[in-house]
Amino acid sequence: MSEAVTYGNYLRLDELLALQKPRDEVEHDEMLFIVIHQVYELWFKVLLHEIDYCCVLLSKSDTPRASHTLNRVLTILKVLVAQLDILETMTPSSFVSFRDRLDTSSGFQSTQFRELEFRLGIKRSKVLQYLPEGLWGRKAALARYEAPSLVDDFHAFLQTQG
Repeated sequence: MSEAVTYGNYLRLDELLALQKPRDEVEHDEMLFIVIHQVYELWFKVLLHEIDYCCVLLSKSDTPRASHTLNRVLTILKVLVAQLDILETMTPSSFVSFRDRLDTSSGFQSTQFRELEFRLGIKRSKVLQYLPEGLWGRKAALARYEAPSLVDDFHAFLQTQG
């Protein structure tokens, strides 16, 4: 017999809430830093999912649903920008207090951010230097770099519309 679906087990909250592991229990703002960046990565995942869906809708000339999906993308992007306000509540001295423990890690290594850039049509070869061999998500990001962008799919849609 399968377990009843609850809010907690559907969202796998035990696993999700165990993922925030500051490298130093002393620095209070490190938890904020981790959560904000994990949330960014989750939103990037949703954005890629929505943009891919929008392109499928465009290929089917389903303009109303494609437009609705693009509006959702815009709303999510607004949320992402608003999250910066939260991150800015962290003082520079607080960030510096744990930055050294992050070694060489950097937001430039966010492969989903790169995927998002590439899917939106922002494809600059110099950015590929931030995708070194062995980096998590490198293959997916490079595949997005080589694949058509939303702009390409939109142009193809416009051609079908005369």
